[in-house]
Amino acid sequence: MRECLISHKLAWTVCSLPMGMNSLDITGAKRLKLPVEIGQKGSRYRKLSSLHLEQMDSREAIEENSKDSHLSSAYDTAMEALSSLITRQKRGDRSPVGGKYEKLDRMLMYVKILGLEEHLANFKIIHVAGTKGKGSTCTFCEAILRECGFRTGLFTSPHLIDVRERFRLDGLDIAEDKFLHYFWECWNQLKENVTDDLPMPPLFQFLTVLAFKIFSSEKVDVAIIEVGMGGLNDSTNVIKDPVVCGISPLGMDHIETLGDTLGLIASHKAGIFKPQVPAFTVPQLSEAMEVLEERANGLMAPLEVAKPLDCKKLNGIKLSLSGDHQFTNAGLAVSLCKCWLQRTGNWERQLQQVSLEEEILPEAFLRALSTARLSGRAQIVHDSSLDMSGVNISSSGDLIFYLDGAHSPESMEACARWYSTAVKENNNNSSFSPSCSKFLTMEGVWGNGRANHENNESNKIFKQILLFNCMDVRDPQILLPTLVNTCASSGTYFSKAIFVPSISKYSKVTSASSAVPLDNPSKDLTWQFNLQRVWEKIIHGKDVSNKSLHMKIPESFPSRKFIHEDVSRCNPTDGHFACSVVVSSLPLTIKWLRDSVKENSSLRIQVLVTGSLHLVGDVLKLLRR
Repeated sequence: MRECLISHKLAWTVCSLPMGMNSLDITGAKRLKLPVEIGQKGSRYRKLSSLHLEQMDSREAIEENSKDSHLSSAYDTAMEALSSLITRQKRGDRSPVGGKYEKLDRMLMYVKILGLEEHLANFKIIHVAGTKGKGSTCTFCEAILRECGFRTGLFTSPHLIDVRERFRLDGLDIAEDKFLHYFWECWNQLKENVTDDLPMPPLFQFLTVLAFKIFSSEKVDVAIIEVGMGGLNDSTNVIKDPVVCGISPLGMDHIETLGDTLGLIASHKAGIFKPQVPAFTVPQLSEAMEVLEERANGLMAPLEVAKPLDCKKLNGIKLSLSGDHQFTNAGLAVSLCKCWLQRTGNWERQLQQVSLEEEILPEAFLRALSTARLSGRAQIVHDSSLDMSGVNISSSGDLIFYLDGAHSPESMEACARWYSTAVKENNNNSSFSPSCSKFLTMEGVWGNGRANHENNESNKIFKQILLFNCMDVRDPQILLPTLVNTCASSGTYFSKAIFVPSISKYSKVTSASSAVPLDNPSKDLTWQFNLQRVWEKIIHGKDVSNKSLHMKIPESFPSRKFIHEDVSRCNPTDGHFACSVVVSSLPLTIKWLRDSVKENSSLRIQVLVTGSLHLVGDVLKLLRR
C-alpha cells in the first residue's frame, strides 16, 4: 500500500532540482532524493473542514495527506542541509571558514554565482542595524509600506520556531513549497561552484543570499533588510546602494566580536552607511552619536535623529508591539518609510492628501502601526491547552505566558517595565502600591507571591514566575539584578524562579514540526546552577556556595509543593531552595505549570519567559502543540 501511495504521489510531484541534480550529497554519508512540489500560493495551508473531508473520496484524502507528508519530509531534509552549514558550536566561537577570500568578498562571489548582481543593485532597500529594536523597526517598516500598497520582502533574524520566519512576503512567512524551491535552487548552484578557495557559505551567509534570491524572484517593490550582527562586516553589507539606512538604539552586546565600548560598537553599526545615502537614527548616548555623525560626515550621508513617536499622533490607536520602547522604534520606522517613499518618487503618488512636512500620520501608517506583528518580543500568550483538553475552565486557574527575548541590560530593563505594566493590567490594577515596598524585606515579598496581589479578585492567588535561561557569553550578574530591581520599582515581585536549559541547539536548525525530547537528564546544568546562585544572592542578600547548589541532583521539573512553598522555609546552607529551582526538562516544566492551574481554580500563574530568544522560541513551539 505504501509503495502504491508513493508511486501515485510521484506521478504529480514536480521536482525543483535542475536536470541531472535529482540527488544531493549533504553529509557525505548518503545521497538523498529531494522532490519538491511547487503548488499554488498558500495551497499547503488550505484548511479542510470535516464537511469537506466527508465530501472528498478516500483517494483524494490519501493524496492530500501523502502530499503533506512528502513535503514535510523534504523540508526536514532541507533543515539537515542547513545544519551542515553551521560552522560554530556556540556563540562567541570563531567561524573556521576555509578559503582565501574575506567574508564580504565571498558574499559578492556567491551573489555573482546566483546571478543576483543586477537584482541586488536594483533593489529598493531599507537597511537597518542596531543593538536593540532593529527587528521591531524593520517589522514596522514592512507593515507601513505594505499598507501603502507595495509588495514587500522582509529579512530578519533570528527565527524562533521555523527558519521561514526570516523571510516574509507581503507580511507572511514564505510558504514551505516556495521556500524549498528557492532553497534547493540556491544550494545546487552554489554546490556546483565550490572550490578549496570558495567553500559553501556558512549558515547566515547562505540565508542572506537566499533572501536576495527570494526577493528578486518574487519581484518585491521594497526589501527591508535587518543586519545580522554589527554592520561593517555583516553579510548583508554587500548592499551598496540602499534607498535609506537606519540605526536603532545602541547598547553593549556582542562585545566579544564588536568591542567592549559603545564607541567601538557604534563604529561597526555605522558601517552600513553609504556615500550620500540618507540615514536615520534615534537619540543615542553621546559616545555613540559622535561616532555615527563622524562616519556620516565622512561619507557626505545626511544623518537625522528620528524622534520617538508621539502617542498623540496615533489618533487613539495602540501600537501593536507592546512596551514604551516601541515608540522609539516606531518613530524610526516612520522616518525611514517617509524617506523611502520620497526618494522612490512614491510619496505624492501614494499619499496625495498628506504633505511630507505635516505632523499628521497617513491612514496607511496608522493601520500598519496598529497591526505589525513580531513574535517573541513583548508577546502575551494565554495558554489554551485547557480549552482543548476538555477540562472545565471554571474549575481551573489561569496560565499566562509573557515572552520577551531580552538578553542585554538595556533590553532587560525594557522587558521588566513592560512585564510589570502588563501584569498589573491583567490583574485589574492591583491595589498594592510600589511605595509601600520599602517597608517590606525582599524575602518577605517573595514568599507566597501574595504581598503585592491583593485586588478585586479576592479569591485569586497570583503567582509571578520567572522562566529564565541565557547564553554563557551573557553576564547574569547584570541581567538578573536589572530585571529584579526594575520590576521591584513597579511593585512586581516574582514568587519563584525556574532555570532551565533551552531545547534548541546552536548547532542544529529545526522546524516547527521537529520532535521535541521530553528530557535530557545527562545534560550539563552547571550554567543553570550558576544562574540560580546569582538569583539566590539577590533574594537573600548573601552568596550561596556552589556546594549547596550541587547537593541535590536536579529534577526534570519542579515538585508539586514548590509553587506554594513559603520563602521562610528556604535554607540554602542545607541545599533547600524555596525561591528557585534548576530543572532539566522544559517540556515537563510547561506540563507542571499546566497541571498546577488545573488543580487549583483560584490560581493565576503569570510566567515571564526571558533571557534568550532560543528559550522563547522553544516555549512558543511547546505551547503550539
